[in-house]
Amino acid sequence: MFKKILIANRGEIALRVIRTAREMGVKTVVVYSTADEKSLPVLLADESVCVGPPASNQSYLNIPNILSAALMTGAEGIHPGYGFMAENPDFAEMCREHGITFIGPTPESMRALGSKAGGREIAALSNVPVVPGTGVLDTVDDALLAAKQIGYPVLLKASAGGGGRGQKVIRTQEELAKGFAQAQEEARLYFGDPAIIMEKFLEEFRHVEVQVMGDGQGHVIHIGERDCSIQRRNQKLIEEAPSTLPDTLRQEILAAGVRLAKHVNYAGAGTLEFIVDRDGNYYFMEMNTRIQVEHCVSEEISGLDFVKLQLEIAAGYGLKLQQEDVVLRGHAIECRLNAEDPDKDFRPAAGKIDDVHFAGGPGVRVDSHCYTGYVIPPHYDSLIGKLIVHHDTREQAIARMKRALEETVIQGPKTTIPLYVKIMDNPFYKRGAVMTNFLKTRMEM
Repeated sequence: MFKKILIANRGEIALRVIRTAREMGVKTVVVYSTADEKSLPVLLADESVCVGPPASNQSYLNIPNILSAALMTGAEGIHPGYGFMAENPDFAEMCREHGITFIGPTPESMRALGSKAGGREIAALSNVPVVPGTGVLDTVDDALLAAKQIGYPVLLKASAGGGGRGQKVIRTQEELAKGFAQAQEEARLYFGDPAIIMEKFLEEFRHVEVQVMGDGQGHVIHIGERDCSIQRRNQKLIEEAPSTLPDTLRQEILAAGVRLAKHVNYAGAGTLEFIVDRDGNYYFMEMNTRIQVEHCVSEEISGLDFVKLQLEIAAGYGLKLQQEDVVLRGHAIECRLNAEDPDKDFRPAAGKIDDVHFAGGPGVRVDSHCYTGYVIPPHYDSLIGKLIVHHDTREQAIARMKRALEETVIQGPKTTIPLYVKIMDNPFYKRGAVMTNFLKTRMEM
């Protein structure tokens, strides 16, 4: 096992990795920007190294500084968390060149699956259905021709994207002519890659994803699926596991996810994202070649520690679990506690947390890097933490989540907590009638 690893991330995921590493006897190094100097991961890690000013491209995306920090501290591996460098195959390759283990899939797998365009190609080879769409579009003329063939509305997506960013719904030819260059520029700014693909935009669907774990030698298992349909601006707010899909459809999607991951001898934790339309047709969207924000709900129903599995696989211990060893129990729900104002189009609300009290009790878990007096910096995402509950049934989990939300107090910034309380009471949500347009069509905002 590793003696020391570096965590190339911030916030709750950095703290999440620290906790498992400490239980495994692995020392940790955290890199941080000057904006995160007083964050909990920096305070709790065995070592910390400042890698730059607040701007991400000068700190958490600064490859030379991150690698220098790893070499300087003697870290044997780098855990990228999610976001930032987590799906950057060039970074993974540079780690390999410097004798540092990248705790994740190989650069080759990342290149094959990490982009949306590459993922669509692999899906086709794996006999997994995809939404009608294109590979990378080079010019606006290519985009106009493709949209004419696919039919409006269409969705422009950053090929290297993730987290709901870099996506633009286009409903007319005029919108496409004006918006294509803008979409490319957004992709470049968010992900350092201007490549854009196009897909048919489905107005109403469910967002279901399959959690997989692989050993890099062709052995891949799934750890159930999650429903992540409740979103704002294509970014997830509430996730749950398992979904409320019919079991036959669930098994088809799980098998498709495993089949696709096996095609590239996938190593480590990964998530295959699918959309399911009202008629029960499912289509592969993309693969996130990293641990997900919402991995917690799958951990709760499986009893597995995904970070521990990641470290064991990366350290060469392999994946001892067989599919029959994975036993899923009960139902789990996660609410992302964001410093945002739902009444003002989810406007970010960075600033000082004057007081915080997180919920507790049976079946309640909180993953957060925040504390009373912590200042949420305006430079990154608005995530304060994640509130996760687990219970025997979905109905019981909803009741537990409502209780936990009402027990949670965060004074200072506006948060999404009041919205989530309303959702837990919503009759459509209670009966599992959730689609990605839930907030617009089934909630009074």
